[in-house]
Amino acid sequence: MPIRKIKAGIIDWLLDSDPSIRWQVMRDLIDVDEASISIERRKIASQGWGARLLSFQDPSGSWGGQLYGNKWLSTTYTLLLLRHMGLEATNPQARLGCRALLEGGFSAQGGMSFARTKECIDNGVTGMILSLLAYFDIPDMRVHHIAEYLLDQQCRDGHWEPVADNQSIRYAFDTTLLILDGLLEYTRKFQAASSKIKDAQVNGREFLLQHKLYKLIETGKELDRKIMLFSFPPRWHYDVLVALDYFRDCQTGGDERMHEAVDLVKAKRNPDGTWNLQNRHAGKTFFEMEKVGMPSRWNTLRALRILKWWDNNSISMKRMRQA
Repeated sequence: MPIRKIKAGIIDWLLDSDPSIRWQVMRDLIDVDEASISIERRKIASQGWGARLLSFQDPSGSWGGQLYGNKWLSTTYTLLLLRHMGLEATNPQARLGCRALLEGGFSAQGGMSFARTKECIDNGVTGMILSLLAYFDIPDMRVHHIAEYLLDQQCRDGHWEPVADNQSIRYAFDTTLLILDGLLEYTRKFQAASSKIKDAQVNGREFLLQHKLYKLIETGKELDRKIMLFSFPPRWHYDVLVALDYFRDCQTGGDERMHEAVDLVKAKRNPDGTWNLQNRHAGKTFFEMEKVGMPSRWNTLRALRILKWWDNNSISMKRMRQA
């Protein structure tokens, strides 16, 4: 999306915020040099929301006294949010937390289990942990075992189930995107990743595309209402904005089957050019960044960069059809 198509004042409004948003605006929406972007990104650890989250870490390396329980206060979800913010991969506190996750949850089977009474591997949780271990560059052979474990869990049509005998297609969407995100981060960190792992990502994306990212194939109706509500942080939940931002992030190129999802994003834009925070996933948090029902810098940033990416790919697709 050319800058001229963005409402006047929106970029300034986005920049007048937290370093975790500013550096991504500089990278994704405006033409700023790499050095300036890096300087802004480094501020996440010492200023604003990122610094506040880091300040809540226990001496053991965990947050909220839990690795996964206690949900949004836990080590897992704090690190996920810090990753969304763009905390630098070399941050020692984040790496300490990642090591705590690995030591406290790795199963001999290759997945992650944080259950207290018996081993219970959730594939979506395993995908989230893989994304963290790869992003924060944890040098441990178990990281490769986790990726291989997830590869073995993929279903024939490309999706992943959270656990055996899952009856909810919604949970299959959540789990599939979490694992795709984890494998994407893994292949970025380990560019020599096997062709099987790369093929698994292609097949997983195809599953989502066949559903136009949010619809049932059989009826063409929306999977459910909440999948069309945009939240941040997304936690483990799937929604249209999260899915589109994943496709943008992995630079797969445009696909006409995403068109309706993109139109949904466009339809949710406010007259002033912003997008609201439409939903909050219930649970305790250290603090709130934005208010539900109000313009959201996080959602506006993500929506604008998705539309910019989509417009650029639409031009390419049009040229290909005309060739």
